[in-house]
Amino acid sequence: MHDSKSDTELCGPSELDHRNRFALTLSILDALDVMQVTRQKLLSFVIFQELRMPSSSLEPQSDAASAANPDSDVPVAGLKGKLLNHLEAAPLRASQRLPSEREMIERFATTRVTLRDALLQLEAEGRIYRENRRGWFVSPPRLRYDLLACLPFRDMVESQQRMASTEVLAAGEVAANAVIARRLGIAEGSLVYRITRVRRIDGRRVLHVCHHLRRDCFPGILDFDLAAHSLTDLYRHEYAIRVSRVSFELASTVFDAEAAAALNAAQGSPAQRITRINFDQNGRAVDCDDEHWRHDAIELTLSAAPQS
Repeated sequence: MHDSKSDTELCGPSELDHRNRFALTLSILDALDVMQVTRQKLLSFVIFQELRMPSSSLEPQSDAASAANPDSDVPVAGLKGKLLNHLEAAPLRASQRLPSEREMIERFATTRVTLRDALLQLEAEGRIYRENRRGWFVSPPRLRYDLLACLPFRDMVESQQRMASTEVLAAGEVAANAVIARRLGIAEGSLVYRITRVRRIDGRRVLHVCHHLRRDCFPGILDFDLAAHSLTDLYRHEYAIRVSRVSFELASTVFDAEAAAALNAAQGSPAQRITRINFDQNGRAVDCDDEHWRHDAIELTLSAAPQS
């Protein structure tokens, strides 16, 4: 009969260390098996991020490599120049559609990102415009918008040998918000007429305008054909109200969802905002308009004699 001995007594120090290391290794392997899915997901995420990372962030580029990078400024400027040459050399008419982006990518041996950057620069300059689901078009000559002339839309367009048309989108009574109330000098919440229209030049939708009219000044005005009649003419002939002073507020902006949908433009694309407040012969604010123009459609002009 012999005395029982512990594992420590039966095994030498080196053998015990080996067993402990082996047990620890098994524990780690068991844990790694549990974490296998997580490790695979993490590895996939790291690989995805590496693929998304531009080469310039991984290592310095030489000048030649930068020039060859299709997403750099140089190719965009070069492609923009080629597009300008194409617009000027080809017999393209106003509002003529450009080739599809796929065709332009093949023709100019470029990438979609570079092409889109060049097109957006030309759009910002007013040389081309785009319509949702239709593509890119050559911008027509700009309409001269003389702020001091205060001409009705149709008169202004036709005086420049262009064709004008108007479509009423909505007309009704609404409660004046704080901004409209302040402009018209009425109490917030007072009922006013709200008329929303789209206006075309040579068949192209270029202007989304929202009018707010004092209801006490123009009772029954919604009964008129607001697509065929100028509001200014209706004021004068039907209500004996003559616009004697106009206040303007001008700003560069972008199209919101409502205006973009009305003009078949991209939401967030460049727009020119013109806010008008019209005052009658008695100095009373009678209406205010918020005009949102395609920015390539108009050229604002103002002539004034300097004070001596």
